[in-house]
Amino acid sequence: MELGFDREKNRQERLAFVRRHALWVRRVPNEVWSREQADLIDAFLANAGSYALSRARYLEMHQALAKRRHPGSS
Repeated sequence: MELGFDREKNRQERLAFVRRHALWVRRVPNEVWSREQADLIDAFLANAGSYALSRARYLEMHQALAKRRHPGSS
């Protein structure tokens, strides 16, 4: 089922984002980007409990996917 997703366009957009971010990291002082990175990580951790997916369920899903990708290797 094709939903009109252009993989190459998406890839180019991601690469452009990474390049812009890398330039920004090189341009600004370490204290600025490391503080922003810490704020982002702190926000992720603060929100971690808001997701309906439990750690156990995530691990079950991950293991099931691994079995589908590599049948017979457990």
